[in-house]
Formats: sequence, C-alpha cells, structure tokens
Amino acid sequence: MATDEKTDNRRLDKWLWHTRFYKTRSLATAAINGGKVHLNAERVKPAHRVRFGDRLSLSLQGIVAEFEVLGLPLRRGPAAEAQSQYLETPVSAERRAKLREQQRLAQVSRPRPD
Repeated sequence: MATDEKTDNRRLDKWLWHTRFYKTRSLATAAINGGKVHLNAERVKPAHRVRFGDRLSLSLQGIVAEFEVLGLPLRRGPAAEAQSQYLETPVSAERRAKLREQQRLAQVSRPRPD
C-alpha cells in the first residue's frame, strides 16, 4: 500500500479503476452516476473521496457485492496488487457464491433444442 500523508484519500472513480473493478475510468464514472455504486450505504458522485475502512457496495453483473477499502493505490497496477486494496465481506461472498450456483443450475436444466 503505497501512500503518503498527502494522499490519504482518493476519488471514487479513480479508486474503482485502479482496483480493476472497471476497465476504464469513464465506465467507473458511468456506474457511479447510474446508481450501481454506493459508498457507506449512500449514493455518491464520482469525485467523492474514498478512505481506509470505507464500505463499498457494487452491482457486479446484476449481483450486489460489498467490499471494505483496505488501501489507496497510486496507480493501476497488476491484478494481484489491485486485489490487495479491498476485501469482500464474508456475507457478500457467500451470497454471490449461492447466486452463481443457482444460475449454473438454471443453465444446466434449461431445455436445449437438438
């Protein structure tokens, strides 16, 4: 976690892009403006500041996931580095796993024409 005293917070759109939730900063901005991203249970603007310990709620492919901010990256680095900047809550991880399994079972049981 490379931070210094002057950078103890980061814009939400940049943070989402740096941590690789979105491919571009403009996609992150669009998701925030579209209400798919909430910070500490509130709808915020793209320039809102993210701080250590903040709770982030995202709609990822139609499934809501919750994360805790662990770091503020200075750059968009490798995926392993980006993943060290946040932690998914256990409740969220369990809920997403159940939904993925339900979707997989629905796909398997769907009739297919020959």
